[in-house]
Amino acid sequence: MQAAGVGRRRRETVQTVDETATTQAPPAAHGAAEELVLGRYRLLRRLGAGAFGVVWLAHDERLNRVVALKRIEVHDEHAAARAEREALAAARLSHPAIVALHEAGRDEHAVNLVSELVRGQTLGDLCAAGALSDRDVVRIGIALCDGLAHAHARGVVHRDVKPANIIVPERPSGEAGLAKLTDFGVARIAGDDALTRTGDVVGTLAYMAPEQAEGHEADGQADLYALALVLYEALSGVNPVRAPGAAATARRVGVRLPGLRRLRPDLQPGLAAAIDRAVQPHPEDRGSLDDLRRALRSALERADTRVGPVGGPALELSDGEVHVLDEPRPLGRAVRPEDREPFPAAAVSGAGTLPARLLAAAGAAALCGGALSLLPPGAQPPPGGALAAAAAAAAAVLALPRAGWLLMLAGVGAWAAHGGLPGITILLAAAALPTVLLLPRDGVLWSAPALAPVLGLAGLALAWPAAAGQARHGLQRAALGGLGLWWLALAEPIAGPRLLLGDVPGTPAPHVWEGSAVHTVSDVLAPLVAHGVVLLALAWAACAWVLPLVVRGRSALVDGVLATSWAAALAAASASVASSLPWAGAPPSVRGLVLGAAAAACTALMATALRGR
Repeated sequence: MQAAGVGRRRRETVQTVDETATTQAPPAAHGAAEELVLGRYRLLRRLGAGAFGVVWLAHDERLNRVVALKRIEVHDEHAAARAEREALAAARLSHPAIVALHEAGRDEHAVNLVSELVRGQTLGDLCAAGALSDRDVVRIGIALCDGLAHAHARGVVHRDVKPANIIVPERPSGEAGLAKLTDFGVARIAGDDALTRTGDVVGTLAYMAPEQAEGHEADGQADLYALALVLYEALSGVNPVRAPGAAATARRVGVRLPGLRRLRPDLQPGLAAAIDRAVQPHPEDRGSLDDLRRALRSALERADTRVGPVGGPALELSDGEVHVLDEPRPLGRAVRPEDREPFPAAAVSGAGTLPARLLAAAGAAALCGGALSLLPPGAQPPPGGALAAAAAAAAAVLALPRAGWLLMLAGVGAWAAHGGLPGITILLAAAALPTVLLLPRDGVLWSAPALAPVLGLAGLALAWPAAAGQARHGLQRAALGGLGLWWLALAEPIAGPRLLLGDVPGTPAPHVWEGSAVHTVSDVLAPLVAHGVVLLALAWAACAWVLPLVVRGRSALVDGVLATSWAAALAAASASVASSLPWAGAPPSVRGLVLGAAAAACTALMATALRGR
């Protein structure tokens, strides 16, 4: 698994101590590279430098491993004490989201801090390269909340949380290690003397809490502010405190910042509100790390998975507040062709995760086996053939969701055509084509609309828009809602019982059209479009799209009322559209209208409750 970024180069990133530090400094002079530090660490090359030291790539001669070694030059006793306290602070911490300190020692030239070498990139580099999605940022934020909570519980305050001090490993050690906080060099031990002299402001001004910038004692609320500001920037593309020049930046420290949704109207309100709260000027108004973590966790499943840069608007300071000068240009992330590789895809991005693939594989197996078993006796595979084909389809989709699904449909269609039923092949193609066009990058969802006909067999077809409404993004929800109705309509001519509306008037018996592709198009597909079935598909798409905007997990009582109201509106809309369809004779009735609406309300409530957990 490779980290994404400009040039896609693998970098070695270690603890950085200043925003100007670089991870690609030139090699050291020959003499320095030959130096053996603390009797066991041979300096290989310089990796970066900052306010309190120089970071080296070093080799541990005793344990035969590469490490990061930070040398802090000793100019006076105050500097030495500060460096030793850094070692004491870091030694208290052991968490996947914090760079581990192996050893600390002092010689006549410097204090040396030896830590693990983290191969990856800084959060700042990844954001600048447009290599993250909103969901990546949210998951990184959860890991950092956990890391800071661990540090605060042990009396350690970081005091310099910023993108340059957050490393995203190439190979993260699970969810908790998706990002690592580096450089506790300006931390202090709670209850002890400040690590810096009185009035000596330490840290990066653009991310510094107002009370810290004023020289007051900084506690965990300062770290909360800085982390929230980092997330604000990663999601909006702009740090509202940063301005051209230190003096202009200093004037923005402590002023009220524009709401995050002012810059990103498409973000979830709960997520934006939690970050806005955490960057309040007064510490007592910020809530807690736990509050921020809960909001991030609640927003995770619905966070946008598109990868790309975010274009932040211009800002100005006036009347004691930072104001947005122009409207945000894009809603969400503008994905460029060169930015399509996700950052670390398998570990951070939710697309293509194993549970989603397992569901897709199960759906493909059901679709393949069901389609083959519905064929007339003369066209069915030999005994056990449908089961074997379903297993093969599941394996193919599990390995390659999109390619496997297309191969599965092609195989079933070819079998039907070989059995003298090209009409079935045409119906499969009519189901597959809009699915691929509407969900081109969501292969794990291509099997989902097959659930709608299954619900129709049970008289619960109206529950499908509630299931489709659980997709993360609005376009996905709308597409799945409409596709479910379309698949239902395509399955009506070959299903035994009526699934929802029944056959369009004039549709011939299956034996008339199954053997002819031309008759299938003229006698089955064309009447579906001409008789307005697409209108009902649009209604279901709208209902699925709006569901999470209505039922939002506020409380059980409120959600119950809203879910019931939504389901009643779905039933009313379905019945109204059905009654307006230009069918010959009496308009079609909707099968399972009341029972399906009840199932839809229950589905919406249960899904919201599970998502909240």
